[in-house]
Amino acid sequence: MADGLTELPSGIGLRPTESSDRDFLLSVFESSRADELALVAWSETDRRAFVTSQFDAQDTYYRQTYPDGQFLVILVDGERVGRLYLGRIEDELRVIDIALLPDHRGRGIGSSLLAWVSAIADSEGRSVTLHVEPWNPAKRLYERLGFASEGLRGIYEFMRRPAATGLS
Repeated sequence: MADGLTELPSGIGLRPTESSDRDFLLSVFESSRADELALVAWSETDRRAFVTSQFDAQDTYYRQTYPDGQFLVILVDGERVGRLYLGRIEDELRVIDIALLPDHRGRGIGSSLLAWVSAIADSEGRSVTLHVEPWNPAKRLYERLGFASEGLRGIYEFMRRPAATGLS
């Protein structure tokens, strides 16, 4: 599949994003910001305009910063359920972003994908890195999967899972 990334967990698929995925990807982005947006008393029109502008800014930033990145839609049994964006930087396999729709969180999909990404990184002798908001509940998952904090970078905590050594 995407650039040598194969052997996905059973039932999980990935495919490159397409222009026809924009509304879906916007809904994934919006769902990942639901708690923050609930704190603001905006009209639906204003909220939607804000979310759309933030999504567009993030998408532009990611694609400019990671021109060789893999921007993938996560599929479960053929249904779009989230996004996984990856970038190779020197000795890292960077998880640029991973997000699932709310109904698909807490089911092991993210854990399975991160274990898969880690296996790919190990086979390439790379560490896996990512940024996470310190208050994001996903940080506990990352820690369970062997990621350790390397400190704050802006508002985000930078985490790394070293490449496994001694592979035969």
